[in-house]
Amino acid sequence: MTSISYVQQQRITRLCVRCGLLLMQYGAESAVVVDLSKRLGFALGMSSVECSLNFNAITLTTICNERCITTTRDTINQSINVNLLVQIQQIVNKTEATINSNDLIDRTTLAFDELDKTVYPTWLVGIFVGASCAAFANLNGGSWSITAVTFIAGMVAMFTRIYLAKHHFNPFITVIVTAFIASLIGATTYYFDIGNNADIAVASSVLLLIPSFPLINSLSDILKGYVNIGIGRAVFTYMLTLSACVGIVMALVLLRIQHWGF
Repeated sequence: MTSISYVQQQRITRLCVRCGLLLMQYGAESAVVVDLSKRLGFALGMSSVECSLNFNAITLTTICNERCITTTRDTINQSINVNLLVQIQQIVNKTEATINSNDLIDRTTLAFDELDKTVYPTWLVGIFVGASCAAFANLNGGSWSITAVTFIAGMVAMFTRIYLAKHHFNPFITVIVTAFIASLIGATTYYFDIGNNADIAVASSVLLLIPSFPLINSLSDILKGYVNIGIGRAVFTYMLTLSACVGIVMALVLLRIQHWGF
């Protein structure tokens, strides 16, 4: 593209901020968000692209022929979807590889419109999460009865978490309720004297609530210079952990279990 009009620059700016917004929403680290957003802008003919990130917003500026357009978008946290992140990266790579195409903006827009956002069925996710919790319990020396109770607790807790997330509950409330239900089912091993070590069931049933991916992203952001958003993500992660602890304690207090823990 030799000449880019104001309207075309507006469309390119929207595409770049859309790219960054999707990356932030679905779990990409800040360096990837900035890099792909800038690469997309350059591939579409911009002379400069600047991108600034906050914990819940993205601000992006494109410059072309001494003309500057800036836009800001709010972000909404979604579940982590690595498949979507890979698709976006492939779109950027394909756009960069295309040379002298007059309909490049239209083709890139269409590619973003056709992103595959499908996820695994709820029942399948619940079964595999329950299986992972059960496997963790078994590896820690839990008997088969402990493993079975942990499987049920983890599966029911995951169904609860997905249900609450679909109905847009506050993420901290979602974690508290999920931890409460998982611990309540896991703690039945105390109440009915099931298995060889009830502590394993309680600890393993809340394995799904460990925010490992966001915690890794927050550390990566801080180390790569995105301190503000890194600290924001870290605080969010610690609040999720605290919420899980509140849910666990509520369940144990309700069942009047005082001798818990390894």
